Amino acid sequence: MNLNKNDFKYLCELSELKGKAGKRFYLDDHDIAVFKLNKKIYAVGNICPHQKADKIYEGFIEDGCVVCPLHGWMFNLENGKKDSGGRGLDVYETEIRDNKVYIKLFDTKLNW
Repeated sequence: MNLNKNDFKYLCELSELKGKAGKRFYLDDHDIAVFKLNKKIYAVGNICPHQKADKIYEGFIEDGCVVCPLHGWMFNLENGKKDSGGRGLDVYETEIRDNKVYIKLFDTKLNW
């Protein structure tokens, strides 16, 4: 990965994340659900596009996807896409350095 370290912001200590259990973070106006799966960290938007529920972090992991705990929609952790290919979740790049998790944020565009 050839990314500028300044592009990433500190998120948490790696030890704060437990296998397959989601954790919610707020960082620079981003509501983020973070999961640790097979020694990899996944960060996705915490807002389900179905009814704008902020519960993705409470979802369970199945076949590399997070399942929304409210309505059962499945989202791929790698690309954020819904299992049917429809609307998905934002996906954030993560990096681990010295047992610390960093995340690369992007500008949020509001559609008023």
